[in-house]
Amino acid sequence: MSDWLFDLGNSRFKAATWGGDGGLGEVLAWPHGADALVSGDASDGPLPRGRRAWLASVAAPALTSQVLALLRERFEEVHVARTLAECAGVRVAYPQPQRLGVDRFLALLGARAIGGDVLVVGVGTALTVDLLDTAGLHHGGRIAASPTLMRQALHQRAVQLPAAGGRYVEFADDTEDALASGCDGAAIALVERSLQEAAQRLGRTPALLVHGGGAGSLLPWLPQATSRPALVLEGLAAWARAHDPSNR
Repeated sequence: MSDWLFDLGNSRFKAATWGGDGGLGEVLAWPHGADALVSGDASDGPLPRGRRAWLASVAAPALTSQVLALLRERFEEVHVARTLAECAGVRVAYPQPQRLGVDRFLALLGARAIGGDVLVVGVGTALTVDLLDTAGLHHGGRIAASPTLMRQALHQRAVQLPAAGGRYVEFADDTEDALASGCDGAAIALVERSLQEAAQRLGRTPALLVHGGGAGSLLPWLPQATSRPALVLEGLAAWARAHDPSNR
């Protein structure tokens, strides 16, 4: 029976098989909602079964509880990841580590496994930026609204502004393109500013890792970036290795 890693975010639920010291298997994904997970309405089918499940969640407590109950029906053991001051070679900058979202924490663990100085950018509901140096020291980060959330917020306040659509151009001549250019451009500018500040702090320019469901719209404008779509699951694998009872 397989071990599985699960990443319950604010908009998607992702999973992959994990072989202990090995890499991840194929990444599966479902929309939110316990009903879809049970029925297999999503394209990746019903929730799997296995020996052990390792879960990271930043979703609402009610949904997290639902998913935990489903996992406990399908797995012999269920382990929940949490942010720690130190883990897998990473030292968190937050004086109160529990205040650092577990998705950001696990992305740092995933980046640490790759090595070197890294600026880690997550593009989901929020846009997150975190700096990790080659020694594993987290220098802190930023949180902003993602381009998708910016568009949704603007649409909610002014329904004539479409919540999606448009293309990135430097100076748009229609509203949809202006919205896409402004919201994507704000995110790109924040990442570029963070890279500049990181280089000043470290005395060298870090690598740029980008992950998350909204990364695709930014990557063409960040040519120095490396896409790492499963970075949180990679970090969860590092967390699981560090907390695997069989390794003790």
